[in-house]
Amino acid sequence: MDFELRLPDIGEGIAEGEIVAWLVAEGTPVKEDDLLVEILTDKAAMEMPSPVTGILVRIVAKPGQIVKVGEVLAVIEVTEDIPKRAEGDAMGGESPPEPPAAAKIRSPGGDVLATPVVRKLAKDLGVDIETLSGTGPEGRVTESDVREAVRLRQEGFGGQPSGAVPAPALRPDEERLPFRGKRRMAAKKMVLSKSTIPHALLVDEADVTNILAMRAELAEIGRKEGVKITLLPFLIQAVVTALRAHPAMNASLDEEKGEIVRKKHYDIGMAVDMEDGLVVPVIRDAGERTIVELAREIERLAEGARNGTLPLTDLSGSTFTVTSIGSIGGLFSYPVINVPEAAILGVHKVVRRPVVRNGEIVSRDMMYLSLSFDHRLIDGGTATRFLNEVLLQIESQKAK
Repeated sequence: MDFELRLPDIGEGIAEGEIVAWLVAEGTPVKEDDLLVEILTDKAAMEMPSPVTGILVRIVAKPGQIVKVGEVLAVIEVTEDIPKRAEGDAMGGESPPEPPAAAKIRSPGGDVLATPVVRKLAKDLGVDIETLSGTGPEGRVTESDVREAVRLRQEGFGGQPSGAVPAPALRPDEERLPFRGKRRMAAKKMVLSKSTIPHALLVDEADVTNILAMRAELAEIGRKEGVKITLLPFLIQAVVTALRAHPAMNASLDEEKGEIVRKKHYDIGMAVDMEDGLVVPVIRDAGERTIVELAREIERLAEGARNGTLPLTDLSGSTFTVTSIGSIGGLFSYPVINVPEAAILGVHKVVRRPVVRNGEIVSRDMMYLSLSFDHRLIDGGTATRFLNEVLLQIESQKAK
């Protein structure tokens, strides 16, 4: 019996995924629970196991292809009894296997689709096959595509096959990289955010001298607890307090039902910078944690994001996001809102400079904050009052 392996519904509003790489080749015997394919969603990547024992006779969805939930990824010729959890899918039902809980995030691979013969031809003719847009099935590069690229190159048009707009010839000091994986998923979310949410920006500055002093006092406790105390836990505590005072900021818009959803839980997303794109792990119940507990959770999430070991539950469901780029530099930014949230706060580098306090010029540690907010849900007054509360919480802290 042939078993159709389909993209399962993994929840969290995920409707599609990108095939990153197949971990086994066609014709390979596989056992139940053997890992078959790496799939990237806009939340995370996962390695999908086989729900049956058999032979992988045909790969349907190729690397780089976007597939929707329920679409066929591959066909397996079953050689043992089908387990109950896969029977529905094998009989044409709608009970796809559950994916593994852990998400393995990797830099996506991404060769173009082409046979070894076509690849050898391209190499022999000096054509960079990665620059071609294939005209074959599912975008596969064909022999005629390679020869057409040679013809166009000779005519001065570069290396695109017929049916496509000719591109300029690739210079030896240029490089073309596949626009795939987390970078493409992040781009998709950015476009969705900017095309559906009317962004507005508010910028102010915070005096962080006091909380830097508090951080210094807690540094020894952090060392004993085995965790580094940074500025971010203090800022997150200030944000949660401000969200409690201004619930309109801790909300999302359900356009389908025509409802504003105000959240009474405080799950704070924290943007983590990675070489191949941002990910946003979530600090659950941030308002219930101490500074040391927040620091430990931030450390765990950041390390897990970079190692690709976070489960999907750690990468979705935030109610408000903080993006901290101060360690990199820049005066201030205009953050893109993390859909479907109502706002995002950017925190920036700390600069010691002279300011006026009580009529005197004193040296203080200052930081710019930039708040992007959804102008459909939040007006300028609400946003300003929220940011004022964040500033108050930051600046009213006192070291002991």
